[in-house]
Amino acid sequence: MEKVIAALWAPAGESRADFGGRLLQSLPAALAGAGASGIRLNLRDAVVADADALVQQWQAPQQDAVVQFWLPSANARFRGEIDALLGRASARFAAWLVCESTIIANTAHPAQAGQRTPGWSQASFISFRADMTRAAAVAHWHGHHTRVAIETQTNFEYVQNLIVHPLTDDAPAYDAFVEECFPLEAMVDPAVFFDAIGNPAKFEANLAAMNDSCAGFIDFSRIDVLPTSQFDFSPATQSA
Repeated sequence: MEKVIAALWAPAGESRADFGGRLLQSLPAALAGAGASGIRLNLRDAVVADADALVQQWQAPQQDAVVQFWLPSANARFRGEIDALLGRASARFAAWLVCESTIIANTAHPAQAGQRTPGWSQASFISFRADMTRAAAVAHWHGHHTRVAIETQTNFEYVQNLIVHPLTDDAPAYDAFVEECFPLEAMVDPAVFFDAIGNPAKFEANLAAMNDSCAGFIDFSRIDVLPTSQFDFSPATQSA
């Protein structure tokens, strides 16, 4: 099995809300019918509007939604129906083959099939620093930053996806996709985000540690960070 992540852009004239609603109603079932499994939608809807200040942007226009899923093979020879579905559902899509690592599984607020997962999901498309080798960036990310991200935040789900290679010709040149779920309050309260409610000293320490660690491997001029609502359609949640 291979995991695919696709960024989706809304057609001109269709609001982000209408685009997300349409995807939610039709895309997961269509992808499942074409052989995809473990389907997850990340939508930029009204629930996460309060997190707009946390958006970081490289692409213009920026992605309006993300869909994640697994295929028996992501080889283009077997992906025709999937690509056609994504193309019909959006004005543009870009897709990548990724290697997934679940750092923190969501056991605190388990997803229910087809329902919005509690809290909110920060979906981050990141690029590594140009002055580092890929091996050095991955070593910092996995060997140092992972610990920092666990210890300094209130993330109750944390999934790292290392991009193996793009699957579409015009896919932005990202190196990784990261999804982290937080309590709703973390959208507007940095002390909640950095697990430091009522403790200014801890907040400053956690913020500094996170900023320093991110600067150690991320090119901030080539990232897109999106606040999203997560909708999971995976078999694991369907059988719960």
